[in-house]
Amino acid sequence: MPLSYGKLLEIFSQRGITSYTIKKENIIGQASYKKIKEGGDIDTRTIAKLCKYLQCQPGDILEYVPDGE
Repeated sequence: MPLSYGKLLEIFSQRGITSYTIKKENIIGQASYKKIKEGGDIDTRTIAKLCKYLQCQPGDILEYVPDGE
């Protein structure tokens, strides 16, 4: 997967945002949260919701990591 959510997971950790917080505050769906934790694909609406909630830009939560081609 060429996109890494490591920055986002670090922000979650620093701010004490857990899966419970995400569910309680209805930030994103649980399926999207699971995809983030497992490194799967999420859509741009989810990225937009996260950026709005965290008051950041996509580059603050995502990182492109090229495959070893």
